[in-house]
Amino acid sequence: MISLAHAQTAAASADPMSGLTQMLPMILMFVVLWFLMIRPQMKKAKEHKALLAALAKGDEVVTQGGIVGKIVKVGDSYVTVEIATGTEVVVQKPSIGLVLPKGTLKSL
Repeated sequence: MISLAHAQTAAASADPMSGLTQMLPMILMFVVLWFLMIRPQMKKAKEHKALLAALAKGDEVVTQGGIVGKIVKVGDSYVTVEIATGTEVVVQKPSIGLVLPKGTLKSL
């Protein structure tokens, strides 16, 4: 009876495709994760980087904190935003979340 058990395990381990079939669900999960989560996040980060590179004086922006204003001065790492007449705030470039269409501040 014991010799039969040894013979059965030897035959099962001799199948070369068993390792691949065990790894297939893991590979499929990684592919789905890549297309549903990682790839869109990389695309969004690339668009945000392009938005920051295109910032210019006079653009109307919204920071990630919700402050709305007009860009007065653009530096390498920082942007000066005028949030009210005579009131300027210096913020980091990555904190700019959105560039508004021209004239939006007048309608607020």
